[in-house]
Amino acid sequence: DVKDSMDRYANGKVSYLLQRMEAYQGLAILTTNLRNAIDGAFMRRIRFHVAFPFPDEESRERIWQGIYPKGVPVEGLDSEILGELKVAGGTIQNIIMNAAFVSAASGEVVVRRHIWLSAKREYEKRKLMWRE
Repeated sequence: DVKDSMDRYANGKVSYLLQRMEAYQGLAILTTNLRNAIDGAFMRRIRFHVAFPFPDEESRERIWQGIYPKGVPVEGLDSEILGELKVAGGTIQNIIMNAAFVSAASGEVVVRRHIWLSAKREYEKRKLMWRE
């Protein structure tokens, strides 16, 4: 019974959202990292599908090179080494922002130690194996 009531609830939500999509006249940008979980009826109503593949090591290096916010002092960070971390661009952004907070709290510039600490936390948050 619980499964049936959950299915009814989910189907009701899907129906409501489909109606809203049909009635909406503007531009809507939808994002997901779980494309296979999107209802088929939704997929048929989405005109353009743009896939952003997981970045390879070279792409991650370039992301690391340009990710530091203005005004965040960094020192001695090697984008080639950081590019070896197998994470997506959004995770790289989380890592650098967390590292910036950690370094600011200690009154230091962002150094490799802050990046590794923040990267380790991101890996743990995602239940990924961290390499020392």
